[in-house]
Amino acid sequence: MLKRRLPIKTLLLGLVSFYTSCSSSEQAQQDAMATSAEVVNLANNNFEDAAAQYKVLMARLPQDRFPKTYHAEQDELEISGSDWWCSGFYPGTLLYLYEETKDQALYDEAMRIMQVLEKEQYNTSTHDLGFMMFCSFGNANRISPKPEYKQILLNSAKSLSSRYNPQVKAIRSWDSAPEDFLVIIDNMMNLELLFWATKESGDSTYYDIAVTHANTTMEHHFRPDYSTYHVINYNPNTGAVTQKKTAQGAADESAWARGQAWGLYGYTVMYRETKDEKYLEQAQHIADFLLNHENMPQDKIPYWDFNAPNIPNAKRDASAAAIIASAFLELSKYSDEEKSQHYFSTAETILQNLVPL
Repeated sequence: MLKRRLPIKTLLLGLVSFYTSCSSSEQAQQDAMATSAEVVNLANNNFEDAAAQYKVLMARLPQDRFPKTYHAEQDELEISGSDWWCSGFYPGTLLYLYEETKDQALYDEAMRIMQVLEKEQYNTSTHDLGFMMFCSFGNANRISPKPEYKQILLNSAKSLSSRYNPQVKAIRSWDSAPEDFLVIIDNMMNLELLFWATKESGDSTYYDIAVTHANTTMEHHFRPDYSTYHVINYNPNTGAVTQKKTAQGAADESAWARGQAWGLYGYTVMYRETKDEKYLEQAQHIADFLLNHENMPQDKIPYWDFNAPNIPNAKRDASAAAIIASAFLELSKYSDEEKSQHYFSTAETILQNLVPL
C-alpha cells in the first residue's frame, strides 16, 4: 500500500502534471497553469490542516492505543488496540505528513506508536497485515531503510501466508466455524506485502500465493457486470464455493461501494506487480462498472452501496471515493490515452469534491 495510499498532495500534483502534458495551445497552457496553481494551493492548505489535526490527535491519544474514529457530537475519540485492521493507518499517515511538512514531531510520533504495533508481525489471526504493517513499517523502510524494518515486514508476510489454503487457493480472511473459509474482496489490498517479500527475500512462495489468491478471487468474486460480492465462503477441504454474500453491503447481491474500490485498486496493483494483461483488463472492467453505473453521483462520491435502498438519500462513502481516485491515477499510467484521460478527469472530480477549494 505504499503506492496505493498516496497522500492527497501527491494525488493533486499528479493532476498538475497531467494538465500541463495534455495542453497544446497557448490558451490551454494558460488554463492549465491557473488550474495547477489552484491544485497546489489546495494541496498545501490540506496538508497544513492535516498536520495540525494530527497534532491534536497525538495529544489526545493514550500511549498504547490507536485512533479508530471520532464522534463529534459527544467529542468522543474511539480507540483500538494494535490488532485492529486500521492500526497501521495512523503511523502511515504520520509518515506521509512528515514527508510533506518535514515536521519532526510527526516522524517521532510515528516511531513511538510503531513500537506498540511491532508485535503484530507475528499475528496469524488476521489477513490485514498488509494494511497494518506495510502502511506503517513499509513506509518507514521506504523513507529510511533499516534491517529491523525489513525483518518485521518479512515476518509479517510469513504470518499472512500462514492463512493460505492450497485447496481453496486463497488466503483466509475471517476466522469462523471449521466448515467455513471466508474470503472478502478487501483482501486484495494485502497482497502487495507479499510481492514486496518476494522481491526482498528471493522466495517466490509469497509471489505465488498473491497471484493464486488474485486468480481465485477473479474467478469467484465477480458478477458478469464486474461488480463484486463482498464475501465468498469456500469449503476448506475441496475449495468449492458454498456461499456468496455480504457483511457490510446492503444485500448479498448488492454492490458495496468500498468493495468495488478494493477490487479496482487490487487488480491495478496486480498489473503493476506482474505486468499480466488479464489484471489490467480486470481493473478496467471494474472501472467501467463504476463510471457507467446509473447510481454513480455526478460528483463521483459514491453512495455507500450502489444498490442502497434509499438512494438518492443514502449516505456517501468518502473512503471509497478516495480509494477510487488513487486507483484511477495509477491505472491511468497503464491505459491508452482515451481511458487515461477519463480516469484522470474522474480522479480530479473526486478530489475537488472531497477537499473543496
